[in-house]
Amino acid sequence: MARINLLPWRAERRKQQQREFLTIAGGSAFVMVLVILYAHIHISGQIDTQTSRNSFLQTQITEVESRIKEITELEKQKAELVSRMKVIERLQRNRPEIVHLFDELVRAVPDGLHLTSIEQEGTILRIKGIAQSNARVSALMRNLDASPYMENPSLDVIQTGDAAGGRKFSLTITQTTISADDTAKPEQKR
Repeated sequence: MARINLLPWRAERRKQQQREFLTIAGGSAFVMVLVILYAHIHISGQIDTQTSRNSFLQTQITEVESRIKEITELEKQKAELVSRMKVIERLQRNRPEIVHLFDELVRAVPDGLHLTSIEQEGTILRIKGIAQSNARVSALMRNLDASPYMENPSLDVIQTGDAAGGRKFSLTITQTTISADDTAKPEQKR
């Protein structure tokens, strides 16, 4: 039998397999480095894109907040103007009331009675005066009660024994507010 030495062939085959393994391992490592590099570049690109989006959104949020402040200021100014307009409207609506009040007072005061002071707080009137008799004060109260512009007259004080011989009195009346639509109605009450 012939002797064949297979050791060099096996050793050479082992070296060949090691070279192939190292080549595959090196190729795999290179591909992994490329994949990791690509993933790093891709993720950092996404991070940069998101950062730019965030800065854009922050800029837009700042602009919207400044607009909201402007709108809030405008709404505040609008509310102030509306309240001023309501006050002016109420004053315009109430302007003829003082005329009606004095007209009714002139009509309600009977002879022998003199008014010394009239004070107004809101819709409450306080009238002070001097009368010749209690009957004159009663006539004044009846006339004021019949007036469409005044209601609930109540006598606070009647003092007698004044040096002028008259009776001092103090009277409280509630003034009625009449709207522009009701101006014809008070005349019908009489």
